[in-house]
Amino acid sequence: MKGSLYTFKLLEFIQENKADFQDSLLNEASNVKDKIEEILTIGNIDLINNAHKLVQYIIEGKEQELQSFAKQEGIAWATHAIPLSFKLEWVQAIRRTLWKFLQEYNEVTNKVITEEFFSVEKQVNNQVDRFLNVFFITYSQYKDSLIMAQKELVENLSVPIIPITPTICILPLIGAVDLYRTNILEEKVLTEIGKLRIQTLIMDLSGIMEMETEVIDHLMKIIDGTSLMGCTTVITGLR
Repeated sequence: MKGSLYTFKLLEFIQENKADFQDSLLNEASNVKDKIEEILTIGNIDLINNAHKLVQYIIEGKEQELQSFAKQEGIAWATHAIPLSFKLEWVQAIRRTLWKFLQEYNEVTNKVITEEFFSVEKQVNNQVDRFLNVFFITYSQYKDSLIMAQKELVENLSVPIIPITPTICILPLIGAVDLYRTNILEEKVLTEIGKLRIQTLIMDLSGIMEMETEVIDHLMKIIDGTSLMGCTTVITGLR
């Protein structure tokens, strides 16, 4: 169906009735229409223009452009943490509006329901489903990468190993230390000792406000582990 006269005329019909198409789309997306300006402000995402772009890709059967657009949209929505329910409602509204205009086009042109009509309707459904599939996969993958990056940042900030000389580093611990944090501490300390060839690690506990009893045993195991790697650990600031 890609590039057929029927689809070309259908797209031309939609573009000629762009205002009506937009009104119909907004009526179909009752929850999203009040959020259009907010989404534009938050993520610079223009739902109306993007809808027209998606419609063009769907009707013209531009598979590659549609998938690239879906990935672009997935990243944008994940980056700005916009609720997925809005996207799902908006795309389904586009689907229903396309069906409506496909029927109207047939009525205006006095065409009977032909095999070509059903072929276009099938293309619309398949392309919309493909867009949603690529969008959600991209959204999920990018969201996971953001969460992982944030987690790594938090872990690095919670275990700040600061070089003093090429062989001596200080590790100032601040705030509460629980078992989760000591697990991160163990992994980071042993990794950095091997990577930086640290010979002396000064562990400053003066900033610790609270420490669970089990944490002390875990810290001793970390110290034993550093010793096995040829690093001497010095404890300071112990209350």
